[in-house]
Amino acid sequence: MADAPVFMVANFHIHDAEKYRVYEKGFFPILKQHGGTFHTFDDSSETLEGDDQREGRIVIFQFPSEEAARAWWADPDYQALSEHRRAGTDMKFLQLIHGLPPRE
Repeated sequence: MADAPVFMVANFHIHDAEKYRVYEKGFFPILKQHGGTFHTFDDSSETLEGDDQREGRIVIFQFPSEEAARAWWADPDYQALSEHRRAGTDMKFLQLIHGLPPRE
């Protein structure tokens, strides 16, 4: 059976745009190295139902498998780069969401 894709959803508030830009510039090459695809970001998403727990920016990206997502997260280059995000943002959450496997 083929791996199911996974989606990553991040929610954070940017408090130091300069530090975050350093992270943002390095993010895309590392994402692509692990087969990731960027979908979108939104600084003004709207909650239609339920408690609005998000703050600031929502980011959505995808990997072809959980293994690829975890390899991206554990990549020493990503972890070094993520220090800029940690210094420039307040992270609410980074979630790994399992997609449905391909139909056979």
